[in-house]
Amino acid sequence: MSPPVTTHLVMGFLGTGKTTLLRHLLANKPEQERWAILVNEFGEVGIDGALLTDQGAMIKEVPGGCLCCVSGLPFQIGLNALLHKARPDRLFIEPSGLGHPSRIMDTLTAKHYREVLQLGAAFCVVDPRQWTDKRYQEHETYRDQLALADIIVANKTDLCEPEQLEALRLGIEQIQPAQQLVAVTRGQLDPEWLQQPHHVGRKAKSPQAHAGNAARPLIADSGPRLSRSRPWRRYSNHGQDHYSIGWRFLDEVCFDLPAIERFCRELKVARLKAVLRVADGWRAFNKVDDQLSVYRIAPQKEGRLELIDPQPLLANSLHEQLMRTVSSLPSS
Repeated sequence: MSPPVTTHLVMGFLGTGKTTLLRHLLANKPEQERWAILVNEFGEVGIDGALLTDQGAMIKEVPGGCLCCVSGLPFQIGLNALLHKARPDRLFIEPSGLGHPSRIMDTLTAKHYREVLQLGAAFCVVDPRQWTDKRYQEHETYRDQLALADIIVANKTDLCEPEQLEALRLGIEQIQPAQQLVAVTRGQLDPEWLQQPHHVGRKAKSPQAHAGNAARPLIADSGPRLSRSRPWRRYSNHGQDHYSIGWRFLDEVCFDLPAIERFCRELKVARLKAVLRVADGWRAFNKVDDQLSVYRIAPQKEGRLELIDPQPLLANSLHEQLMRTVSSLPSS
């Protein structure tokens, strides 16, 4: 019988830097180890998987909701498929930033997986600047993500004040004692932290924080295939007090780089992520709190863009603005 797969939960609210942290860990992966990542996103089109595909691990996406809101079947289907195909030595599970991790923990420790998985340290990635906002401190899911973590990763510490980091340190002591806090910038967590154990005694105070908030199954249907006659599709989602709009584009759809950068910079949304083709290759776009990063990425099977915000999004107007940044469409 194969040894159980060491499994890490990587939690964190929207925009804290979970995917950036995973990219850093993958870049420092021991050459002899096989790693796999199960990614769950609130939006319909899924971006994080694309941002991780060139990092040397097998990726499985479960987009279109939150793993904790309905039965664990979609999660288990994705998990079982990934374990069977990748046969990893180490597994990372990245839940939606809006998702409550309690039920995921329950699934991973259930009898069915007892001889298959071995829980390693659970991480929660935090932007210390968020902690000073009472809306975060009072948010049940946010607090329970912190409570269930073995290691709190204070990310983006180059952007926060020392007082904000100290306030976070004092705050987590009140939520769950005996946790470790490590401060990093740009998600650069030392891989040695992966050797830390998971403490099974950690409990969420509000495990039913938004149970039943998803109105449909989580196995997202990407809809009809993209084609030259229909090179784009638009999707939307609503739940956990947030709204999302996403687009998929045929890989031949090319965007004007200055125009799409301007579109991204001018948008006032809580979260923006994209992988899009431009004249000289592909770019990843990542925006949090008006800070936009753009970098080269390996060629993708299709372009994707996702917007998430607490306020309803004007889909038609946004679509018109976005399409004005397209430099060329395939001829049908």
